[in-house]
Amino acid sequence: MSMNRRTLLASALGASAGVAGAVAAGQAGAAPAPRTASPGASPAGDVVGKITVGYQGWFACGGDGAPINGWWHWSKDMSHAPSPSNSGITSWPDISEYQKVYPTDYGNLNGGGRAALFSSWDDQTVDTHFRWMQENGCDTAALQRFNPFSPEGPTRDAMAQKVRTAAERHGRKFYIMYDVTGWTDMQSQIKDDWTSKMKAHTASSAYARQNGKPVVCIWGFGFNDPGRPFTPDQCLDVVNWFKGQGVYLIGGVPTHWRAGTDDSRPGFSDVYHGFHMISPWMVGRISDVGGADQFLRDLNTPDKADCDAHGIDYQPCVIPGDLQSGHRGHGDLMWRQFYNLVGIKVAGFYISMFDEYNESNQIAKTAATAADVPAGSGYRALDEDGTACSSDYYLRLTADGGRMLKGQIPRTQTRPTKPVV
Repeated sequence: MSMNRRTLLASALGASAGVAGAVAAGQAGAAPAPRTASPGASPAGDVVGKITVGYQGWFACGGDGAPINGWWHWSKDMSHAPSPSNSGITSWPDISEYQKVYPTDYGNLNGGGRAALFSSWDDQTVDTHFRWMQENGCDTAALQRFNPFSPEGPTRDAMAQKVRTAAERHGRKFYIMYDVTGWTDMQSQIKDDWTSKMKAHTASSAYARQNGKPVVCIWGFGFNDPGRPFTPDQCLDVVNWFKGQGVYLIGGVPTHWRAGTDDSRPGFSDVYHGFHMISPWMVGRISDVGGADQFLRDLNTPDKADCDAHGIDYQPCVIPGDLQSGHRGHGDLMWRQFYNLVGIKVAGFYISMFDEYNESNQIAKTAATAADVPAGSGYRALDEDGTACSSDYYLRLTADGGRMLKGQIPRTQTRPTKPVV
């Protein structure tokens, strides 16, 4: 089974993230001025100049027919239905648009009706997600792919085809994003998986291309935790191999990749600078607009300068915020990131994540009010801070952030998105 990214990374940055937020809190009221930046390394394509969303597609339910055969990612113990004592998520989805849902062992919703969940295995689920992407300006989906040689491999393989079909139907792009967490034999097996299975999907009209090359991302090289113990030589071998296959290669890198400190091991500079695009991790790093401003000053701006100096495209990660921890501020945190990063002329945005109900960082439709979550569950709804928000609010907010990135609306500190339409 794949490992939760935050579980592995929280200890590395927990203290420094809290300090950064506190230091920046006094600056939250002052918006940073637009900054002059050199042009990006690449012209607009399927990732440069676009909104990319991380897509897990990793939820299964008992009885859905998926090879994984269980409540995959919904439960801690996937052999049993999720319940208050057996939950793998921290946010509750809005399930109103799914044709098929699966009853759980939670009590009824506060507003009445059964507490049921969707399965990513059902074609209609994936189709619904990609329709939401189409309706809300999400250009490209990065399909997460953990170790496919593990027991989850057959389910992952089939999910790639389901994503391909939905992307083609809804005019979206997608690419494979390998997550190397816990993948012991990654150095050889990732090459095997690409050549024997995933490369075939590049024949699709929906497969993302940048600079005329199919896009691949590798997430996890250089992280300072036990889940990714690979050496710089091992990682550089994989980077050079993929580039030799003619792909446009993105690196999902540690937050402190430039310094080689905190969540980054030292000695990985050549690995990081080997990618065509760099996308530093962000989840769990900030919790308010003050933290976003501090990151702009201390990390985003010098990151962008380093990428420019090395001819690398810079795609920062944008987070909606941890809903369960009360970080979202009814969209203020996410919009501040959009505003700040457009100001330094980034190459594009990576939204983390589309469907990450496990860590409360999802933009997909979410329970809007307390009536829409199971009784006694403790899950926060989108109106948790007293501001009513429709279940699709963060999808609509993403759409407006994309318009601002593309120059279709002016750069504005005041978000134009209404919490409820």
